[in-house]
Formats: sequence, structure tokens, C-alpha cells
Amino acid sequence: MKAWPSIVSFVIFIVLLAIAPYLAQHGSYADWLIPRFWLLFWFISGLTFIAVSAIVLVQSKNRDYYTQAFLVSTTVKILACLFFIVIFLMKNKVNKYVFLGDFFYVYLLNMLFEVYVLLRNLRHKNLR
Repeated sequence: MKAWPSIVSFVIFIVLLAIAPYLAQHGSYADWLIPRFWLLFWFISGLTFIAVSAIVLVQSKNRDYYTQAFLVSTTVKILACLFFIVIFLMKNKVNKYVFLGDFFYVYLLNMLFEVYVLLRNLRHKNLR
């Protein structure tokens, strides 16, 4: 599997994912976003890009290590997000419910995209 379709679909996904917060920030729903929301957005999106790229690269090199690469990238992503949450909340005073909503909006949708790309890459070649 070539990496270009995954990268192009990731860029399209990020643009679509950023539309709702952008409209909320410039509309009447700015209080639904935490201060420095875009730092959270780009951090999690960057982690997802690195994870998907690493897994697709491992899959193209050696399919035997695909499962291990997936588990390692998922573990690193979760730990990095936990460290980010702790540091972010120590440095910024935010409404915890708004932060929780913003974090899960970005994290869960990025995770769904990651699973979609990885499942799409796992399909049997005869079924394509």
C-alpha cells in the first residue's frame, strides 16, 4: 500500500475536522472552545499523522510487524495525550467540561480516522 492516499485523505480529513471549530470560534459559540484550542487540535492531529504514517510504512516494509507497530503507536499516542493534558491543565485555567468536550471531539474523531485508514489498508487485495 502506498502512503500517498493515506496522506491525502488525512489532509482532507483535517480540513473537514477544523471547519466546525473555526466556525464556532468566529461565530456566536466561541465559549464552546477552550483558549488555545488550536494547540490541542494540531498536537493530536500531528500525533495521528505520525502514527498513521509509521503504521503504513511498517506495513509496506514488513507485514509481520504490523500488529506490533499498531500497538506501539497507539500506546505512544495515548501516553503523549495524557502528558499533554496534564501539562496543558497545569499551565492554563480552563472550564473542565469545555476542555473535556474539545479534547474528545479532536481525539475520538482522529482515532476513528486512524482506524478507518488502517482497516482500509488491511483489506484483502482480491476484494479491491
